[in-house]
Amino acid sequence: MIVKRKKLNFWERLYLPAIIGGFKVTIRHFFKKKVTMQYPEEKWVVPEGYRGAPYLVKDQEGRTKCVSCQLCEFVCPPKAIRIAPPGPGGSPEAGNVEKAPKEFEINMLRCIFCGFCQEVCPEEAIFLLKDYSLTGTSRQELIYDKEKLLALGGVHQDQIHKWKQKADEALAQGVAP
Repeated sequence: MIVKRKKLNFWERLYLPAIIGGFKVTIRHFFKKKVTMQYPEEKWVVPEGYRGAPYLVKDQEGRTKCVSCQLCEFVCPPKAIRIAPPGPGGSPEAGNVEKAPKEFEINMLRCIFCGFCQEVCPEEAIFLLKDYSLTGTSRQELIYDKEKLLALGGVHQDQIHKWKQKADEALAQGVAP
């Protein structure tokens, strides 16, 4: 089958109208509002309810709020959380928390940011970041240990001081906390 092509007229053979049309598009886009974000300097505002990466928090006295109940580990769909409970005798920096975890790891490569860990935590020790950029140069960098998770979380300012209330109640009853 032979396709008959239309002959080009004089203006079409010059290519000048096509070049002028391209310049028109370029000039029109030059004066429009920029849509490109300069990423490291500018960041998106995350909406309310955004579920980012999980992290651990400390109470006002600097103690880990996690009591190593392992509910977050059991409820995690991709099994990204690993908790090693303390051995006999517990941890000296735990204070009134009987079972501060010896090890707490979250593999951010496996985490699907579902937020189940935050919902199930009875001590409100795990929260979700509002940051959306998790970067690393190796796989090992994206496995966050307890120290890194606590550094991300910092101190959580509770309205209710759960452990202080329990210690005060124990003192009022005459029982050592």
